[in-house]
Parts: sequence; structure tokens; C-alpha cells
Amino acid sequence: MIAGLICSFCKKGDSDQQSSFSLIKNQKTMWYLLNKPEEVISPSLLFYKDRIENNIRSMVHMAGDVNRLVPHVKTHKTAEIVKMQLAVGVNKFKCATIAEAEMLADAGAKWVLLAYQMTGANVPRLFALRKKYPETTFSSLVDNEQSAQALQDFSVAEDVVSTIFIDINNGMNRSGHPTNGLLLSLYRFFSGLSNVEVSGVHVYDGHIRNAEFSERKAESDAAYEKVYPLLDLIREDIGTEPVVIAGGSPTFTVHLLRPDVLLSPGTNVLWDWGYGDQFDDQPFLHAALILTRVVSKPSCGVITIDLGHKAISAENPVDKRFRILNLNGYTVTGQSEEHGVLQIGEDVWENIQIGDVYYALPYHICPSVALHEYASVIENGEVTDEWKIVSRNRRLTV
Repeated sequence: MIAGLICSFCKKGDSDQQSSFSLIKNQKTMWYLLNKPEEVISPSLLFYKDRIENNIRSMVHMAGDVNRLVPHVKTHKTAEIVKMQLAVGVNKFKCATIAEAEMLADAGAKWVLLAYQMTGANVPRLFALRKKYPETTFSSLVDNEQSAQALQDFSVAEDVVSTIFIDINNGMNRSGHPTNGLLLSLYRFFSGLSNVEVSGVHVYDGHIRNAEFSERKAESDAAYEKVYPLLDLIREDIGTEPVVIAGGSPTFTVHLLRPDVLLSPGTNVLWDWGYGDQFDDQPFLHAALILTRVVSKPSCGVITIDLGHKAISAENPVDKRFRILNLNGYTVTGQSEEHGVLQIGEDVWENIQIGDVYYALPYHICPSVALHEYASVIENGEVTDEWKIVSRNRRLTV
């Protein structure tokens, strides 16, 4: 079925989709080269605008209805990309921090889900955010009575109603309430609060990353079935279908097949090596790289580039942090704060010069973006703008 979905995506006759398909076919060309790389500092984050636009169009087209999308902004943390999504009709967004929520509201988003449970000082920050942006609806996740009661107490004091989504743990074991009998009791507790309103259910199955689509779908379906008793209870209680926001980028193509579910992919806006190699059922393009340069040739067969783990995500093993697109036959042997060390054949090593430019594709783009204050925007090989990674900071004004 998913093959048919992708074929349908490719067969669209309008010029935008034909252009998108051409980009997909040519993904392995030298699309990333800058005309004047000498004008860009290194290491430097690069955003390829046409590819970002392509990914947004693809996401909307695959969803079938733009109103089904609740894209996560944790990947790019950039107001300009939010505005690009708003421009095509996306009207709901997901984020993880108060800073990301503030960036969204400031960019013009009218509906924001903080996909995080508010605790401690973040509870009054959420209320301060609501006061600063009264035209934006903010909701947050809750998975226990204590957190709901804290929202209730603040809401009563402020004489407002707080909207929440029940966070469900259907296998990832990171957050959310387990799918057991107590989950139904938790919903009844929430329903009894005067100033807290349940808007829906949040089901994130980020642990499901099988490369084969049929296996990913089977595992996601089995995990999703555990939520049915809660959905049935809410349906009986309110008389309508509950709002369900499910999945992320890995299971985006799975939850597409559930017509009543809202979708919240994030990584697909920029795409990375990790997901790009693993999920061939998703036609997204790599749209963000890091420009790096050779800074030393300390010994025969060894080069050092200025791509340390302060410039690219380092949570994976050293050989699974980046892939250099315009260099073959190398091995990453080490990385420190400001240096990346590569072993390379002596015949190639002799032709490499200090200052040579390379383009690195991150394995995990989301934390890599957060390490940079700005991204150089690339169009047709030229740097045309510079976008600030606004919400890489934990605090903006609130």
C-alpha cells in the first residue's frame, strides 16, 4: 500500500511535483557545491532552501490534507522555516521547549503543542507565554495526576482553562502513562478538573525504526492498538472522535494510513544520513549540511578537518556522526571539540591541500543544528541569506 502512496506522489502532474521528482532522481549529484565557498566560514551550517521547500511540499502532499500536519520544529528551530510552512497552510505545530513555543508564536503560529510535560519553573513560564501571545493556543502534555494538579492550581489562580494532551507510553518508555487500566482512571481524574481540559491524546512511537516498511507498520500497529481502550472511553465521554497526534518521522508513512490521526514529523524538513539511509519509503531530500575545511595534514595518510563535536552531533560512535559527500575512501578515526581526524589513502592524501572544502552530512541533524547560531541559506550555489537558529537557546524572553 505504501508503494502505491509513493507512486501516487510521484505521478502528480503539476510542475511543483515534477520538479520535486527531478530533485529526488538527482539526489546523488553534486547539488551541494557552493560557487564561492571561500566566502563561508567553517565549520558552518548550510540550509538549501529549494530542498527545504521540496520537503515541505512533499510532506503536505503525502498527508493529503494540510490540516492533518502538526510538524515538530525541534529539528530546525528556525522562524523562517516556520513561516515557509505557514505559507503552504500548515496551521498547527509541535515543539519541545518554551523557547521553541515562543519562536512559533512570534512567527505567527496560532496553535502550538508543547510536546513536553511542564514542571517546576516551566509551569509559570507557560502561563507567561499565554499572556504574551493571547492569540495563540498553547497546549502541553500530561501523564500524571501531580502535573495535572499543578496546571489546575495555576489555571485557577489565573482564572483560565489549560488545555492538555494525555501523553501515552505505548512502548518507547521515555515519557507518557503506560497503556494499562490505570490510564482510564487518569483520564477520569483529568475530566474532573475544573480548569484543565483534555484536548486529545499524544502517542509518540519513536522507538519504532525498522528499515523495512512492513515490519515498521506491523510494530506500530501493535503498539497503537494498546491505546484503543482510552480512545473508546474518550469517544463515549465526549461523543466525538478524540484528537490523536501520533508518530514522528520514522512512522510518518505508517500513520498516514490512519485517516483520523494527526501527523507530527520533524526531521523530514531537513532529513539526515541516519533516516535517509534507513527509510527508503520516504521521498525527502537532504537539505542541511555542514561546510568544513582541512586544517592540517599531521602525518602521511591523515588529514584533520575543523569539524569537531562542538559543530556536529556526537551522541553516536565516531564513525557514525557525519558522511563527507565529496570525499571517498576515508575513515573517521577520531574527533575532539574542534577537530575531526580522517585516515585516507596516501595517493589521495598527496593531492589534498590545506583549506580544501568538504561538505558533511550529519547522521543526526536535529542536535547538529542546535550547535550553530546561524545557518547560511543556499540557493543555486549562492549564499542568499542567513537565518538565526532562534530557539537553540533555552530561553528567549519568557
